[in-house]
Amino acid sequence: MARADLGKDPRDVSAMFDRVAARYDRTNTVLSVGNASLWRVATTKAVAPKPGERILDVAAGTGTSSASLAKSGASVVAADFSPGMIEVGRRRQAHVPNLVFVEADAMDLPFDDASFDAVTISFGLRNVKEPKVALAEFLRVTKPGGRLVVCEFSHPPVGIVRAGYDFYQRVIMPPLVKLSSSNDDAYEYLNESINAWPDQPTLAAWIREAGWADVAWRNLTAGIVALHRGRRPEGTAAE
Repeated sequence: MARADLGKDPRDVSAMFDRVAARYDRTNTVLSVGNASLWRVATTKAVAPKPGERILDVAAGTGTSSASLAKSGASVVAADFSPGMIEVGRRRQAHVPNLVFVEADAMDLPFDDASFDAVTISFGLRNVKEPKVALAEFLRVTKPGGRLVVCEFSHPPVGIVRAGYDFYQRVIMPPLVKLSSSNDDAYEYLNESINAWPDQPTLAAWIREAGWADVAWRNLTAGIVALHRGRRPEGTAAE
């Protein structure tokens, strides 16, 4: 199968990402028109990693965001369910001593309760079959008082921006994909998954329902992307 569909069978999604792993970072740079690096900087600042902390980066792919977090001196675990992504990531990030890669499913993380100071996921939550289950898992593995940061494609609140983004997705993006990607079909799923993903208030409600406190978001690039944050309340036990 060349691509996944909105049923998001984990095997199909994992296999799809295996096929695009080699050119994944380059394609992201092209399709985001250079904004990917800006979103990564914003996410790293929101996580605010510190030396001595343990950070979990879920759906880490090739570890580009994980390496950015590791520059702080924190110990970073890059988790992904695509063996192909992990293989590329281990090779590209081999020079980062405080970064390890682990094959893991976001809905069933192989980590102890309360074992991370912060959990983050960038552009991966919408690829999870049951995102609410994943959000609860993130809470389970985060220490009381610890942080959650979710960076994900979203819905621009201003009509003219929505129209322009829709035009980009329909007209401009397909030829760019052909130039930069090793799997055109996989990026059809990208557009479908973005358009089917809930808006900012809905995702914030999901995060609260999972047990996170102090939930807030801010828009990046006029709302094409949104950065959601939360905190695990002190003195709580994840279910």
